[in-house]
Amino acid sequence: MALVGYGVMVGIPVISTAWVTLLGFTEVQVGRVAGADLGGLSAGAVLASLLVARVNRRYLVVAAVVITIGANALSMVTVTYEQVLWLRFTAGFGSGIYTAIAVATLAGTSKPARAFNILLFAFAFSQALELHVLPQLSMNGIYLAFIGSYVVGLIFLPWLPPRPIDKGLDVVVDVADDDTEHHSEHLHVPAYVPWLVLAAVFATYVNIGAYWTYIELASNPPPEMAEWAARVSATPEWVARVLVWASFLSIVGCLFATVLSNRFGLARPLLVTLVCQAIIVVMLANGINNVNIVISMFSFNFLWIFADVYQSATIANVDHSGRFASLLPGAQGLGQIVGPNIAASILAAGLGYGGVFIMCASASLVGMLIYLFMYLRLRKTIPALADAS
Repeated sequence: MALVGYGVMVGIPVISTAWVTLLGFTEVQVGRVAGADLGGLSAGAVLASLLVARVNRRYLVVAAVVITIGANALSMVTVTYEQVLWLRFTAGFGSGIYTAIAVATLAGTSKPARAFNILLFAFAFSQALELHVLPQLSMNGIYLAFIGSYVVGLIFLPWLPPRPIDKGLDVVVDVADDDTEHHSEHLHVPAYVPWLVLAAVFATYVNIGAYWTYIELASNPPPEMAEWAARVSATPEWVARVLVWASFLSIVGCLFATVLSNRFGLARPLLVTLVCQAIIVVMLANGINNVNIVISMFSFNFLWIFADVYQSATIANVDHSGRFASLLPGAQGLGQIVGPNIAASILAAGLGYGGVFIMCASASLVGMLIYLFMYLRLRKTIPALADAS
């Protein structure tokens, strides 16, 4: 269900290109429409977070599917920019409820870090499948593919737990006594911990949202962007192939994320990851060629898995009610509405794609600083949680 819910987010590069080539939207309009879709995802997740521990989750999923399928169906008969903008927000809203329920349920499992790692491992294959299949479809074919995926998702509804088992915001840590014996302590986790993680997720996804929305368009700029076009030597066919193959780096990323977190915990590898993400994004600010686009895309797909595994596991370690975990798609969606819209404003101001990539790198560094602050606070208060895996 989580794979289905995140389907639009994963396929944004291809869908953005389809909106330009098949519906005639401008690059600026694409940023607004993509932002509306993913902003709806955020709004739906926020609503779900308020209801996930109170209302039967199966009812919420059915309502979300009806909303999402209806909005996608109407998108097939509506092509004007203003109408598509609102329909995509509505589709994203239903998707946000649906995805938040799935993520909250994963967070409530006995081994949430492993659950999220399996999810992201599967993402590598679903992402590659989407990026390979969607470009071969018409605009209506893309919408039909999304409708079909939600219908299939309903098959799993009977296996969905209707309510959470544990509603606490706490953690059990292993503490060494003076005589080298160990015992477990039940500690309450300050509410600022999951909120800081969500703030960092938002900043991280400002980067991811803008980069993922515009990376293919930046590699094939329109004639009116002559100054940027002069800096681009990558061929569109090459970029399309790289998009598909780079998605498989997520598989390697999952494996490395598990190994590193088992040895160094969640926080320290994440801090390094966000700095590296900033570097591999800003390297495109001076232009795109067949070499640096491969390095950037492959590294980006390798590293974003690290961020997602560590962020999701950090919240799941302290919250089993699903309240904060269900806000993960909300923070991601909010970042992905703000990121493309900031990027669209940068393009509208004539600052070009170089400005977009600098903004992306800055957002990643902001996320890193938030995590650093949280990590240093936890080192003083709950050291075992600060370095938890």
